[in-house]
Amino acid sequence: MLWVKAFHIMAVITWFAALFYLPRLFVYHALANAEGDKTGSERFKVMERKLYRGIMTPSMLVALGLGLWLLVDRWSSYFHNATWMHIKLTLVILLIGYHHVCGAYMKKFARDENTRSDRFYRVFNELPVFILVAVVILVTLKQPL
Repeated sequence: MLWVKAFHIMAVITWFAALFYLPRLFVYHALANAEGDKTGSERFKVMERKLYRGIMTPSMLVALGLGLWLLVDRWSSYFHNATWMHIKLTLVILLIGYHHVCGAYMKKFARDENTRSDRFYRVFNELPVFILVAVVILVTLKQPL
């Protein structure tokens, strides 16, 4: 089970790296669009698509699959007096939602339909940080915040 946990942690790290990087690409893509830089915009479309489909989504699926494996293995201990796990799973669901919102924004950029500013994406980029901090605290302390 320690191998499963190790690979789960690596997948989570990879997923978070992509969750931090894709919205940063949106910042630069929005700036390129505002400046009328068509070449830059096309380059960002490719980068965003490859990151989302080639790294972000596969790492999410691996993290969720291995996390589910760990959860099932310790089912009775996690769901009898483990409020921290319920909170963590709620945060994971929010993170999955954030992942899909990133995908929706990526598709808007791909169709040249983005209406958001670089400032919006700068703020949007910070949201997973709060989830990461909360999850690390929950897992480390194994008690609610």
